[in-house]
Amino acid sequence: MKERKIAIPTNGNQVDDHFGHCAMYTVLTADENHNIINKEIIPSPQGCGCKSNIASVLQQMGVTTMLAGGIGEGAINVLSRHGIQVIRGCSGDVNQLAVNYLKGSLIDSGISCSHHEHHDGGHSCNH
Repeated sequence: MKERKIAIPTNGNQVDDHFGHCAMYTVLTADENHNIINKEIIPSPQGCGCKSNIASVLQQMGVTTMLAGGIGEGAINVLSRHGIQVIRGCSGDVNQLAVNYLKGSLIDSGISCSHHEHHDGGHSCNH
């Protein structure tokens, strides 16, 4: 097995609750023994995550998995088209989350955000 790259929408060192509005992405590289060997911080592009170029940026970096908190179907579809698997319902410390994923103890919640209405800023992506 070769190295794997994992991206996580991040706020500080915690998983951001919503993919499309995160401050940055943490990209972790794991070796074949499931040890994290590199950590990069990628600033989030402006605008809605599903309409930004973040999927192609992450794909070019070699990312194959997105560990996300809340994420909509539009963003999941864009990431999938770029060869990035999404695991939803993630939370907590970014490094611990990655370790849990590498150990095989994370399960996709199966729940996507069904809308883009947010009471905090009135943001709406009209898909």
